[in-house]
Amino acid sequence: MSSTTHAHRRPGRRAVLAAGLLLAVGLGVSTQVSAQAAVHAPAKASAAASRSVSGTTGQAVTRVADFYGAYIDAKGDYEDPDGTLATALRTHYLTSDFATRLAAWEERNGEDGVLRAQNVPARWTVTDNGAVGMGHEVVVTLTYGSGETTHKTKLFVLLERYGHIADIGTTTNR
Repeated sequence: MSSTTHAHRRPGRRAVLAAGLLLAVGLGVSTQVSAQAAVHAPAKASAAASRSVSGTTGQAVTRVADFYGAYIDAKGDYEDPDGTLATALRTHYLTSDFATRLAAWEERNGEDGVLRAQNVPARWTVTDNGAVGMGHEVVVTLTYGSGETTHKTKLFVLLERYGHIADIGTTTNR
């Protein structure tokens, strides 16, 4: 067998390259580069790199995570922040009464009321905190900065029974 017939010695490689090509056609050229890079990566590295995020329709923690993820993405694009999207997200996720109170809070404090800061966090986590009366409370922990200089803010987000955010505070509603 000559040294130019590598595919005959490694039949799995041809299948992986073919899968990479199909991904590239369906998802664009950048996926092809990633798929080809994965061919050369050891199996352990590929397994460690995989990560998943899941949610359930109607679940309070998923709804708040969806809102904060999209809101932070809209506000955090420093080259081209999307204020229109951030406003639309507020309209969709917040009760109108809370949106009015939040705007007044922002005017008094000079900060973004959803984030309780003037800047955008580097990381965030969302945790279910259980039922509160007819609503549900979710804890959002925002991490600002990086490395050794980080600051965390814990927010308590109250959802009304229909899934709209009725309050965001720094103390629990319990």
